Amino acid sequence: MEYLHDYVMKLEFSNGDIRVMNFEPFLHGKFFDELRDRKKFIQFALTPWTLEWYNGVDFAPEFLYENSIPIDNDASSHVGYAAEDRAPYNEG
Repeated sequence: MEYLHDYVMKLEFSNGDIRVMNFEPFLHGKFFDELRDRKKFIQFALTPWTLEWYNGVDFAPEFLYENSIPIDNDASSHVGYAAEDRAPYNEG
């Protein structure tokens, strides 16, 4: 698990897949709005079961996998995706 930028994280799964996820489209609603503050968003923890934040918000591994895209590990620090179409882009 690695924070990259904005609301984008690099995720590594137990099957060895490395993927990138933009959380921004999912940060709406009573519990999620607080995490739109990036200083709070980066205060996450990885537990044996899920990714979670101090305020109790968590995302199950299945959700993370289904809503992320595979990336090449070498390009991970520069790659994210557009939430509207999940098309890869380079922040270059």
